[in-house]
Amino acid sequence: MTEPLLLWSAAALVSAAIVFGYLRRFRGRVRVDRERKAEAAELGIDRPSAQFPYVDPAHCIGCGACVAACPEGDVLGIVGGTAVVINGLRCVGHGRCEEACPVGAIEVGLGDLKSRRDVPLLDPTLQSTVAGVYVAGELAGFALVKNAALQGRQAIEEIARRVGEGAPGNDNGLIDVAIVGAGPSGLSAALTASAAGLRYVVLEKEESLGGSLLHYPRRKMVLTQPVELPPWGRLDREEYQKEMLLELFERMVRDVELRISFGEGVEAVARENGHFLVRSPRGLHRARFVLLTLGRRGSPRKLGVPGEELPKVMYRLLDAESYDDQDVLVVGGGDSAAEAAIGLARESRNRVTLSYRKEKLVRLKKKNLEKIEELLAGGVIRPLLGSNVTEIRPERVALEMAGGERVEIDNDYVFVFAGGVPPFGFLNKIGVRFGGEQELVAAGANAA
Repeated sequence: MTEPLLLWSAAALVSAAIVFGYLRRFRGRVRVDRERKAEAAELGIDRPSAQFPYVDPAHCIGCGACVAACPEGDVLGIVGGTAVVINGLRCVGHGRCEEACPVGAIEVGLGDLKSRRDVPLLDPTLQSTVAGVYVAGELAGFALVKNAALQGRQAIEEIARRVGEGAPGNDNGLIDVAIVGAGPSGLSAALTASAAGLRYVVLEKEESLGGSLLHYPRRKMVLTQPVELPPWGRLDREEYQKEMLLELFERMVRDVELRISFGEGVEAVARENGHFLVRSPRGLHRARFVLLTLGRRGSPRKLGVPGEELPKVMYRLLDAESYDDQDVLVVGGGDSAAEAAIGLARESRNRVTLSYRKEKLVRLKKKNLEKIEELLAGGVIRPLLGSNVTEIRPERVALEMAGGERVEIDNDYVFVFAGGVPPFGFLNKIGVRFGGEQELVAAGANAA
C-alpha cells in the first residue's frame, strides 16, 4: 500500500506544480494585458483605423489562442477573462485570430459602420449611399491585397448582375462601369468586368498601375495572402516583394488586355439622365455604374511650418540607396516613417534622426518595431521622441521637445510621413455618406 500511495502522492504534487505554474503565468499575462490595455487607451491606439477583430464576450472562453495567433504581436490581449482589442491600430486584417478561435467568438470586420466616420456607408453589395456608385478595397476600410481583390471582384459581379437585368443599352458611348483606380482592387474589378463581357474603363491618375503600392519603398515586402484573380490566375504567396508584385500586375494587364487609361485622374462624378458623367482633364466618360477603388492615401499631410516648401522636403522615399553620407530627418511614427528610417540607416554613412510627436512608438507593425528598436538602441538612428518640427532651413532643422527645449540639427533632407488626407472630400461631393451621419439609405431600387 505504501508504494502506490507514494506514487499517487508524487503524481498529485507534480500535477499541482504544473497547474500552479500555469495559473501563475496566466495571471501574470492577464496583469500585463490589463496594463497594456490601459496604456493603449491613454495613447489613443486602442481604436482601429480599418478592420479589427470583434470579440463576442458571451462566447469567448479566454483561452488566448487568438492572442498567440496574431502575427502583429499585441493587437489582442486577455482582460477580465475575455479577449479584448488592445492595439487596434496594428490590426492589418490577417484574420488568423478568427481562424484560431476554438469557439468562433471572433469576427474580423469593420464593426458598426454607423459609428465609423472614416468608412463610407455601404450595403452588403458594396454599394454606397449614392445609387449606382460602389466602393471597394482600402477606401472601404479593409487592408491587404487579398481583401481589396475580393471586394473588387464582388462589386463587379453585382454590377454585372444588374446590367444583365436591365434593358439593353443602345446609347453610343455609354459604358457599363467606370472603375476609378488601378490598384489591386481596381485590377481585380477590371479582370472580372472583362470576363463578364462588360463595357468598362479603368481610370488611373498615375502613369503606372499599382495604386498605393507605387509609393512603397524599393524592395518592400507586401503582404498579400493567397488570392484567386480569375480569369488570369492566382497570387499564391503570403507576401511578395513590391517590384515582383507590380511585375505580376503588368503581366496581368498584358495577358488579359485590360483597358486602363493611365495619367487620367477623375475630377468629378455626377448623375445625369439615368447615368453618370465621370469627368477627367481629358473629357467625359458616360457610365451606368461607377466603382471607386481609390485607396485611402490621398494627398500627403503637411507639417505647416516655415521652410516646408524647400526642395529638400519630401513625402515619400522610393530608393534609400540614392542617399549616402547625408544628414536625414524622418518625421513620423507610423510604418512608413519607420521603414524609411530603417532603409536610410542601412546606408552606413547616412546620419538618420527620427522625430515623432509622441514619447513612444506605438503604431508600428511587429516586424518594423523590432527592427527600429534595435537600430535606436544601437545608436544607428537618433531618436527625438516627443518632438515637433518648428522650422526647416536650407542646412538646419529646428525642433521643439515636449518639455519646451529647442533643438537644432544639421540637415540635408527631410522626409515627412505625417499620414495622408484621404479623398473623403471627393466622396462627399459625389454624395457618398459616412458613418456617424444619417442611417444608410437603401439605394438599390433607383440605380441605373
